[in-house]
Amino acid sequence: MMKRRYKSGQNREQASFLPPRIEDYVGPEHPVRAIEAYVASLDVIGLGFRDVGSEGGAGQPPYDPADLLKLYLYGYLNQVRSSRRLECEARRNLEVMWLLRGLMPGYRTIADFRKDNPTALKAANRDFVRLAGKLGLLGGSLVAIDGAFFHGDASKGSIVTSKRLQEQLAALDLSIAEYGAALEANDKADDATAVSAPSPKLPSAAAIAEELAALREHRAATAADLARLDESGQTQLSRTDPDARLLTKHGQIVSGYNVQIAVDDKHKLIVASAVVNDGNDSGQLHAMAQAAKQALGAAALTALADTGYYNAETLKACEQGAITAFVPPPDRSQRLKAQGRFSLEDFRYDAADDLYRCPAGEALRPMQGLKRQAGGKLAIRYASRRAACRVCPLRQRCLAKKGNRREIERWVHEDVIDRHRVRMQAGGEAMMRRRKALAEHPFGTLKCRAGYRHFLVRGFDKVRGEWSLMALCYNFTRLLNILGFDKFRACLAMYRSNGPNWLRQAITGVIRRLPTSFARALTQICRNTRTAQSRLSYAG
Repeated sequence: MMKRRYKSGQNREQASFLPPRIEDYVGPEHPVRAIEAYVASLDVIGLGFRDVGSEGGAGQPPYDPADLLKLYLYGYLNQVRSSRRLECEARRNLEVMWLLRGLMPGYRTIADFRKDNPTALKAANRDFVRLAGKLGLLGGSLVAIDGAFFHGDASKGSIVTSKRLQEQLAALDLSIAEYGAALEANDKADDATAVSAPSPKLPSAAAIAEELAALREHRAATAADLARLDESGQTQLSRTDPDARLLTKHGQIVSGYNVQIAVDDKHKLIVASAVVNDGNDSGQLHAMAQAAKQALGAAALTALADTGYYNAETLKACEQGAITAFVPPPDRSQRLKAQGRFSLEDFRYDAADDLYRCPAGEALRPMQGLKRQAGGKLAIRYASRRAACRVCPLRQRCLAKKGNRREIERWVHEDVIDRHRVRMQAGGEAMMRRRKALAEHPFGTLKCRAGYRHFLVRGFDKVRGEWSLMALCYNFTRLLNILGFDKFRACLAMYRSNGPNWLRQAITGVIRRLPTSFARALTQICRNTRTAQSRLSYAG
């Protein structure tokens, strides 16, 4: 059989007079060049990034925050988030070597940069959203809001509730009592003088005393945790990450945080985000919509959210803030409908006469005074006449066995809910389909493609900083895919230039419509111009 020939590589021992440059290993449209162009256009110090030390010892200059920001952007864009793994990439990955110009920071320096710059990372994320707005990539009129649970750097066992602490105290008290009884039995066995029948061997008194001391120490720590929890007014206490909480959704328990995002409808860019530790989303609608409105610089905004965000007070706050909300209300009358009884939906409110009409046509009129509901809202009570209910043929479907009249509580700002109900009936179904297409996409991309399912840092401040880095990388990838590499660099150069705002916007619009070859040439002209300006400034 004839031996087949295969392609052969270069001889590793072959010397070269002109070895290849690192530049030759990075293509002209490689994504790392986009990272380089973006970070080079940033005012890193103005955004608040702080210097971090070096491992070279006293007197060594620190690493440039821009270089470490490039490293983190590259890592998070390529599913490499660990500081130790980023250190390895800086020593073996040619792309990272090109990006950092051969710098090899240690893992402690890399980790400290992320830990010490959460505020600057949040500022960089906001700055990138403004950049997208200047480039005309944000619609600015409609956002979809959604939330998802992310694991924190804390186990479920490290987070306890008041009930769990009380159960632990009861179990410890029982164990202490049992060891006390064993110690007493041991003492009685030592004092016994009869030796005719051998007694069962008991643990030594020293071993029992040691175990008893450990139990009492554990009980003291548990009691201290319970006292601290009662003083804070919180429902949970985390021993590892002070801000992580046990969050439950659809039977799944996560020890971590609830991440909220607002997604613009034009290109599915995340324009506002927040990290909270609330187990539900009912109080987040107005805060997220208001943050998105400020980020977009819009006078009015339409916000879409799912049923979990339904809250009467947040709907009222949205209406007062020129935010039109579309949130499907939850069906709280399923139990009554299953029993064949009338729910609140079967009672029609007459605004002209300020009364309710029951299914039998009888009037429910307002009572004197207001009632403060469990949630703190003030409500007006409407009640029917006892005489009318006593002889009503629909009584069995309306009242309990011992009930003598029907009462309905109406929030003093119920007109807000009425207007929202009409809005949902008119176009709510279409808006909810649109919400799914917008809000589900970013979380699916972040969790499944990028692998962002947990945080590596602890505490609200640091976690929010890391989330800002995640959101920035998501938006960065979206922007690069929308514009393409050359147009992205050209738009970036024009946006960061010192020209008039109207001229910058006009040129940016032209660049986005140019062919790739023209955009590449214009980018080179901008780069040469900025280099010449820098040299003139230095010479002056």
